[in-house]
Amino acid sequence: MNKDAGAVLIVPATENNRGGGHLTRALFLLNALDNEGRETYLWISEDQKDSVFHRFKSFFEASERSMGYTRGFHARLLSRNEDLLNRTWDFIILDRFRTPAEEFVFWSNLGPVIGIDEGGSCRNRFDFLVDLLPSLQSHESNLNAPCLLPLPRKRRPLKGAVSSPSETHPVRILISFGAEDSMGLGFLAARALAKAARKKTVYQDVTLISPGWDFSDRKQKQLPGVSGNSNFRVMDTLLNLREHLAEYDLFITHFGIGAFEAVYARVPVLLISPTSYHEKLSRNAGFFSLGLGANAAGRLESISIHNDFLKKLGSRVASIARRYGLEGEQEEDLGSFFGGIAPHAPEDCPLCAETTASGEKTGSGNRPPVLARFPEETYRRCPHCGAIHLSRLKSPPIEYGTDYFFEVYKKQYGKTYLEDFPNLVKIGHKRLVHIRALLGLKKKEEENEVLLHRPTLLDIGCAYGPFLAAAAECGFSPFGVDPVEDAIRYINEELGFHAWHGLFPTKAKAEDGPFDAITLWYTIEHFREPGKILQHIHGLLKDGGVLAFSIPSFSGVSGRKNLRVFLKSSPSDHWTIWSPRICRKIFSRYGYRLRKIIVTGHHPERFPFFGHFANPRRKGLFYRLLLVVSRVFRLGDTFEVYGVKS
Repeated sequence: MNKDAGAVLIVPATENNRGGGHLTRALFLLNALDNEGRETYLWISEDQKDSVFHRFKSFFEASERSMGYTRGFHARLLSRNEDLLNRTWDFIILDRFRTPAEEFVFWSNLGPVIGIDEGGSCRNRFDFLVDLLPSLQSHESNLNAPCLLPLPRKRRPLKGAVSSPSETHPVRILISFGAEDSMGLGFLAARALAKAARKKTVYQDVTLISPGWDFSDRKQKQLPGVSGNSNFRVMDTLLNLREHLAEYDLFITHFGIGAFEAVYARVPVLLISPTSYHEKLSRNAGFFSLGLGANAAGRLESISIHNDFLKKLGSRVASIARRYGLEGEQEEDLGSFFGGIAPHAPEDCPLCAETTASGEKTGSGNRPPVLARFPEETYRRCPHCGAIHLSRLKSPPIEYGTDYFFEVYKKQYGKTYLEDFPNLVKIGHKRLVHIRALLGLKKKEEENEVLLHRPTLLDIGCAYGPFLAAAAECGFSPFGVDPVEDAIRYINEELGFHAWHGLFPTKAKAEDGPFDAITLWYTIEHFREPGKILQHIHGLLKDGGVLAFSIPSFSGVSGRKNLRVFLKSSPSDHWTIWSPRICRKIFSRYGYRLRKIIVTGHHPERFPFFGHFANPRRKGLFYRLLLVVSRVFRLGDTFEVYGVKS
């Protein structure tokens, strides 16, 4: 089956009583991603399509006319399952309010899934979560960013309080409860204001937006447009809030997108909640709410909307703007944000998803719960092998070029990589003792190895070759592969060893082997698909050949102390994080026998509570005591693994 590449799918909530906010956002994204050059489609199921168009007819017409959100909309609307299955999706955006579990499984099988303001039971299984509106959910999101909303283009001046209302300068009030005001709160609020205008001298200009809501002649008469000191108008089409919201002195709505649009536009906001959940959200975010339902709307009749009242609401709005990053000018919206991402989110654990040497498929087939989320990163722990693996919204910013081995390396270690070369060779000698032992190379044979046989060794991620130099000194015929061209040139020209420039496994193919030993020192975690790497190495090794590597450990003292902090500080291109305990199962799966694990990276100063008293410079008695504890209980933050091909 031929599939189109690189498309984005948006799935909004369109069920009854879900309001029009989800659909509004979907249409905005559809238009914005199209402008970003992304091939984007909107999904409304076949059985809901007619109902949606009927309920939101005026909404579609208004958005087409005033905002252009639906430009080319029908051509990019999908409604049948075959439309979904015949494409390859870069990612899928679910703006579903509360995604049912069965539906989530369906979407997650099609591509990486990003949830917007997701509140369902599957929230902790999404690849990425973006909360545009403050949430009450216990599970964290990757981003909590009202600043990404499609915010108004115009804003009131910082000193935007109105002067005392008068006949010539009435308070301009806008009432809108979205595209689907099922409770009629907009009408009830407008009627309460109309009653107040009849009772007392109130100078106000009221606009009610209620697209698609039923206004009979009887109801229209309850909103007198000729009240002595007030002017009322009803609009059944959507007003472009991005353009016109800043023209008003007060915005009456419920908790949602419109409320935060008003915060950005510096317009005082007064909320009325259609549900108790909306009320909790309103209070949590810091808005002033009249309460819940029709009774709350009726309270407008007794409220005096004067200059001091608007100033107090404006002060609340300013506080909310500070809290949620809406004070400054908008630099990025939801469209440009999604237009700039390229998610990598493996459906299965990258160590379990591959076919083993025996042909067994071990992938989980379902995303496990999320372990931790950060702005561009999501971590999960595999329930099968126990490894932690990473999903990312964008490609890692780290690049291992020449600068890394000089400027970056020196900042971290106090010297450049080449200046540290002798020390790295010494470390290599210690590692080679274990490799030689596993290969059965005896000390008494060393002086004859040059004449009889020099075992071959391939170092993947060899950098400038200190381990190759150590291997040559220990009787090996060394080879290397690395993506840094300058490093390979140094190895070939200065050290005189053979090394390939490029990425493994595209270099160092089967015809270059078989090798007696293959090593990866702090390298395997940089591969997105380590299972495939272990498979490929298996094919390059001789029977009984040695596989050895080092890798960070999440079961060391840092991970045990605070796993979230440990993951947050993990380099952005460490796609998998292991622990010594999981190695035997993984080795067996890919055709290796685990022979030795050496826990390294002991840091007594990182111990909780006691580490403060362990000075790594002085290395006094307390430091040495904690060092013993760390070694006995295998609490190092890194470890080395040695195995042989079975």
